[in-house]
Amino acid sequence: MTTDGVVTTGQLRGAPPRDRTRDRSLIRLWLGAVILLVIGMIVVGGATRLTGSGLSITEWKPIHGVIPPIGDVEWHEEFDKYKQIPQYEIVNKGMTLDEFKNIFWWEWGHRLLGRMIGVVFFVPFVLLWMTGRIERPLIPRLLGLFALGGLQGGIGWWMVTSGLADRISVSQYRLATHLTIACLILAVAVWISRGLDPDKGEDRAASVPLKGMASFIVAIVLVQIFLGGLVAGLKAGMTYNTWPLMDGSFIPAGVYDYDPAWLSVFEDVMTVQFDHRIVAYLLVIAALVHAFQAWKLVPGSHAARRARHLAVLVLAQAGIGIATLIAVVPLDLALLHQFGAAVVLWAAVSHRRALNPPTPVTA
Repeated sequence: MTTDGVVTTGQLRGAPPRDRTRDRSLIRLWLGAVILLVIGMIVVGGATRLTGSGLSITEWKPIHGVIPPIGDVEWHEEFDKYKQIPQYEIVNKGMTLDEFKNIFWWEWGHRLLGRMIGVVFFVPFVLLWMTGRIERPLIPRLLGLFALGGLQGGIGWWMVTSGLADRISVSQYRLATHLTIACLILAVAVWISRGLDPDKGEDRAASVPLKGMASFIVAIVLVQIFLGGLVAGLKAGMTYNTWPLMDGSFIPAGVYDYDPAWLSVFEDVMTVQFDHRIVAYLLVIAALVHAFQAWKLVPGSHAARRARHLAVLVLAQAGIGIATLIAVVPLDLALLHQFGAAVVLWAAVSHRRALNPPTPVTA
């Protein structure tokens, strides 16, 4: 294809038109790998928080930080830096070098995985772009996704700095923001990828009434993830470990008691956990109503099956959350719960995007 006599990148004059179906399959495969890595990043980030490892590396070295300490001298230098922050003095004073290494490796792995995601996204993106496999309208969307990933790296360091001077852990506000942006990156990647899926005979005209509830579910999942970040940041899951009652009643006394009341939503352990429970109930109800709605409006359709599968995932996630709470947040269940949140978001976004027509094929 040419424009004013100029050969378009990746397309020689006189060459046959590109097979966009094949190109899109390749792009979806690449984005699928990115999506899986982002989910892994979310889970490893949860492990970093739960093991108290997030402040073990006190400097931000985007390039040099790829190489971990080598030899006793470098390990002691890294350990000495950690000894300068409040978390060591108040929580971990007297820990051995081997104990420090245990928390260091979690944080180092988390940062390394973030770098890997950047490389796995950027290198194939450049190659696919230069060979003409990415359609022009997709380029700004993918560049925006890459920019969002870069922003997330900065937010991660902004979060870490909140725990290096006056606190023994990172700010729950910044932790929740960091987690939510990671999930937003996941949602955008899923949305773009799902839009490139070939049309499989979806009856979208009949599915139009489903869009509102499907969008609402995506929004509620993101809100619930943000609230989960607040729960993690305040360690709110370590308290009120009963269900369905909380402190002996469904609505515990003292909830929203801060002055002003809105501050309770972000800083009161009881209120934060209560909100997380209530939004979970709302999400379960919305998913079940949506599955029933789809079954009534478009029985036997792709949309009805997706809505049903989404409801099952939401119910399973709620069950894992209850088990995690009752067991007082053991590492394995807590990470499964974090993984479940990412999977529910993936399913919700994919379902919502599939209710729209696929992205039009262009040059």
